[in-house]
Amino acid sequence: MTTIFDIAEVATRTGMTARALRFYEARGLIRPLRTANGRRVYGSGDLARLTAIAALKRAEFSLSDIARLLAGREVDLGRLVTAQLDALQSQSDRIAAARAMLTTVKSRIDSGEQIDVATLCSLIRQGDTLMEHQHWSGVADQYLSEDAKQDFARTRQAMPKDWDQAAYTATWDDLVARIEAALPMRPASPEAQSFYREWQALLEPFTAVATPAMKQGVSKMYDHIDEWKGDQKPPFSPAIWEFIKQVGAAHSAAEARG
Repeated sequence: MTTIFDIAEVATRTGMTARALRFYEARGLIRPLRTANGRRVYGSGDLARLTAIAALKRAEFSLSDIARLLAGREVDLGRLVTAQLDALQSQSDRIAAARAMLTTVKSRIDSGEQIDVATLCSLIRQGDTLMEHQHWSGVADQYLSEDAKQDFARTRQAMPKDWDQAAYTATWDDLVARIEAALPMRPASPEAQSFYREWQALLEPFTAVATPAMKQGVSKMYDHIDEWKGDQKPPFSPAIWEFIKQVGAAHSAAEARG
C-alpha cells in the first residue's frame, strides 16, 4: 500500500513551509493528489522530488534549471553544473573583494583614521561599482563590437552624477521576479503586454542614448545568455528573454494592424 502524507507531515519531514510546498506546486515542480474534500496529499515520490529540489536549491540552481533537471527530458547536466560552478566562483570573488575592502578599512581605523558610517558606505558603493563593471565587461567583451564598446564608454561618462544604480537594479529585479512568477503567459495577453510596457519603460535610459551598434550588441549578448560564464550572473533567465522577444513581436504586429 502506498504511504501518503498530508501537507503538514511533508512540511515536517522536509523542513519546508506549507507556503513553499504550494509555491513548488504552482510552478509544476510537484503534483500532489487531492482528497475528495480537496486536501493535498503527497506520496513517497513527491518526497523524493522535494528532497532533490532542496538539494539543487542549495547548489544555487534556479527554479527553471531545477524544472528542466527533474522533467525527465535529456539535459546537459555537465553544462548546467559548469554554469553553477562558474556562478559560485563569481560569488566567491565578490566575497573575497568585500573581505579585502573591509580589511583595508579596518586597518585604516586601527591606525587611528576617523572613518564614519557615511564614508564606509561610500567605499562599499565604489567597490561594488568597480566589481560590477569588471564582471559585465567579462561578458560584454564576448559579444559587443568595438564600435559598441566605444559607444558604451561614452554613455557611461554621460550618466548623471546622482544616478541611483542600486534603486534601478532593485526595480529590474522586482519586474523580473513578477514576470517569472506569472509565466507561462500568452504573448498577446493584456498581462504580458503590461509587463512589456514596464520593461520598455525601464529600458528608456538605455534606448534614449543607445546607438544601433549598442542595441545590436546587447541583443546578441542576451540571445546567448545561456552561454555566459561566471563573470556575471544573468539578470534573468533565457526563458524570460525569449518571452520578452515574443511579446515584443506581438506588440509590433498589433501596432502594424492599427
